[in-house]
Amino acid sequence: MSLLQQINVQFLPKHIAIIMDGNGRWAKEQGKDRLFGHISGVESVRDVVEGCAEMGVNYLTLYTFSTENWDRPAYEVNGLMELLVDTIKKEVPTLNKNNIKLQVIGHTNMLPANTLNQLNEAIAETAGNTGLTLIMALSYSSRWEMEDAIKQIAFDVKKNILLPESIDGHTLRQYLNTSAFPDPELLIRTSGEYRLSNFLLYQLAYAELYFTNTRWPDFKKENLYEAILDFQKRERRFGKTGEQIKNA
Repeated sequence: MSLLQQINVQFLPKHIAIIMDGNGRWAKEQGKDRLFGHISGVESVRDVVEGCAEMGVNYLTLYTFSTENWDRPAYEVNGLMELLVDTIKKEVPTLNKNNIKLQVIGHTNMLPANTLNQLNEAIAETAGNTGLTLIMALSYSSRWEMEDAIKQIAFDVKKNILLPESIDGHTLRQYLNTSAFPDPELLIRTSGEYRLSNFLLYQLAYAELYFTNTRWPDFKKENLYEAILDFQKRERRFGKTGEQIKNA
């Protein structure tokens, strides 16, 4: 029985988030430039997006570029932006063919104008799709997101739109970039690193974490299936006991 056949499609994580790590190291292991790793990683994006869409996963968030990544060498940042624009242009027809809606979270005003324009066009062109929602985290960091949310809440309190005593967890969620999406149930990080790297820190509070040594350019559908099968073996208790979950 194949890995895909072993997956219980009635118990899929509704939202999967992935830290696509290891492109640069993979390229160095091949004796290539770091940018070659990012280019090769695009094929893994295609494969994983397709796998999620085929199974019926509702949301997939990919940590594509962090706010900290702006500090990388200029040639790598410029190359990544060019790769992003080129990939978006090529992939929109495939997204539409597969009924996939594109969304973006992050401090997108930091993106080059051409990149931002291409993103907005792709978002508009796929807005009517009703299958998988593909969320790209671009120029994103969780601390930036929470700082921005707190500022917006403070502004609304100052304008008497919001009462301080009414602020709770639900209020904060409405001011986050991810307010339109459910929290991820499964986080996957590739390349053998064991940290969250400032990614969805609030939203991942009860996510199941899956770490693999596989570098992102080598991560394909079979690796995705392994992660989902591991997820399906876990008992999600949300602070309750196992007995409470079983008797619910």
